[in-house]
Amino acid sequence: MSVPSTTPLQATQSGVLREIQSDVLFNASLWVNIALAGAAILLFVYMGRDIESPRARLIWVATLLVPLVSLSSYVGLASGLTVSFLPMPPGHPLAGEAVLTPWGRYLTWTLSTPMILLALGLLANTDLATLFTAITMDIAMCVTGLAAALITSSYALRWVFFGISSAFFLAVLYVLLVEWPDDAAAAGTGDIFGTLKLLTVVLWLGYPLFWALGTSGIAVLSTAFTSWGYSALDIVAKYVFAYLLLSWVADNEGAVADVGVRLGGPESAAPVDD
Repeated sequence: MSVPSTTPLQATQSGVLREIQSDVLFNASLWVNIALAGAAILLFVYMGRDIESPRARLIWVATLLVPLVSLSSYVGLASGLTVSFLPMPPGHPLAGEAVLTPWGRYLTWTLSTPMILLALGLLANTDLATLFTAITMDIAMCVTGLAAALITSSYALRWVFFGISSAFFLAVLYVLLVEWPDDAAAAGTGDIFGTLKLLTVVLWLGYPLFWALGTSGIAVLSTAFTSWGYSALDIVAKYVFAYLLLSWVADNEGAVADVGVRLGGPESAAPVDD
């Protein structure tokens, strides 16, 4: 289906919605996530009902925001609001074709993945400088990934932005794998942090892989298959992750309740409710 690249987004939404609804596989990948996000919100609200300490509640709120953001974002995708037909640039395997591009996923990741890192950083009792670094690198990773998906003028520039996004991703991985494990061990949360860290790193590596193999990259995978790949990763990396974290916090609230906020090194710790 060809749509002129100059057609305003608003004028194409009805056509995009029809295309989404006609592709049963693609449409299902969105609505499954909407249903699971809604169920996760209700479950996480229930799980956090008895959490009282300020730090544990902050972890709970950050974790709860993950499915809340996902629910809103996936409704945007399913409605066609954040999906567009984009003409593929010269050199792309689908050059000249208008490809259905669900760019709204990047909005989801830009808002939800920082909440995941915030929860992990609080769990590890990391210092604020390192936490700020991880979150800003993560946001930069998502924004440059969005740029890579939206460029229609040059196939090479898509990969340039993909490389920049990957560089920011490496910075996030460094924090998760090198900086925070020691902090978590010192805070007494090393075991659960190790589990969640491994889950996060392994699953997050799948996102650039699906980008590269999908229609944004070399187009080996179809839009629908890529969408299911992203949705499956989101389900585990967000909802399963959040369930494991909240279960542990609810059962071990004392382990994080009295830990101080670190502005710098260990000597700068201060009570969280000061």
